[in-house]
Amino acid sequence: MLLDTYGRVATDLRVSLTDRCNLRCTYCMPEEGLQWLAKPELLTDDEIVRLVRIAVSELGVEEVRFTGGEPLLRPGLVGIVERCASLPQRPQLSLTTNGIGLERTAVALRDAGLDRVNVSLDTLRPDVFQQLTRRKRHADVMRGLAAAQEAGLTPVKVNSVLMPGLNDEEAPDLLAWAVAHEYELRFIEQMPLDAQHGWQRDGMITAGDILESLRTRFTLTPEGEDERGSAPAERWIVDGGPHRVGVIASVTRPFCRACDRTRLTADGQVRTCLFATEESDLRAALRQGEDDAEVAARWRTAMWGKKAGAGIDDPSFVQPDRPMSAIGG
Repeated sequence: MLLDTYGRVATDLRVSLTDRCNLRCTYCMPEEGLQWLAKPELLTDDEIVRLVRIAVSELGVEEVRFTGGEPLLRPGLVGIVERCASLPQRPQLSLTTNGIGLERTAVALRDAGLDRVNVSLDTLRPDVFQQLTRRKRHADVMRGLAAAQEAGLTPVKVNSVLMPGLNDEEAPDLLAWAVAHEYELRFIEQMPLDAQHGWQRDGMITAGDILESLRTRFTLTPEGEDERGSAPAERWIVDGGPHRVGVIASVTRPFCRACDRTRLTADGQVRTCLFATEESDLRAALRQGEDDAEVAARWRTAMWGKKAGAGIDDPSFVQPDRPMSAIGG
């Protein structure tokens, strides 16, 4: 198993398949983009599948989520999903995507064995979407969401980040829309993972702000800690049910004590936390010919050193050098 010194066991693996993205979200990267990783630096399809197999068979991982960048840009995505779904100890498989391209790939991903998707969408307004992402792709995302729902990649979860002066008043509208379309909406506090280091704690839209806004239109009943488990989202029952809304309050309500995640970057580094400033290189271990037991031992050592918390709630917090697109959500 992947145990740390605080008794937490990691059973949820996040795998970044690429650092590339076809959007330029203001809270993630600069308008001109980033210096992408060279192809030889990226894990190959075979290396990804091998690491997932080691995680599942040797280390007790039960859930695998593929992320990016934008994972739909990975040419071998469907094949990777199919091979991971065929493992003897099959993990639950999900995907976090911006939804662009999902319309044409949802059925293939379902047939390959993908269980569900999370789609990022911060606004219902195409003009605001363009301001936030610097791209005119709102309609593509909406079609991708519908395709995922139709393909049965459910529950389809929608992740939204609220930004001051842009979409901060949209929380009730987003929830009404999600309820009408049977999506599960989750608001995420803006996190300090932008390449341009423009994040400011002061002025960010907090979980408290979001809940206050939602309660102007909906009755929210806390779901409770027993239901939450190790999930990052606190959830509320909307107007008596059955619909729910979640809030991931990484900044104002850290949930590190219950964290059960381990992460692989697109270039094969283990990260014990989304906000970690240290990494452990598994790509080198693979390419130096180490066997599964040796790779698993490296992974265990990395996770044993996991810190008690992200430190994001500490005023002295130092932002990681890698932006969100290079780490995976």
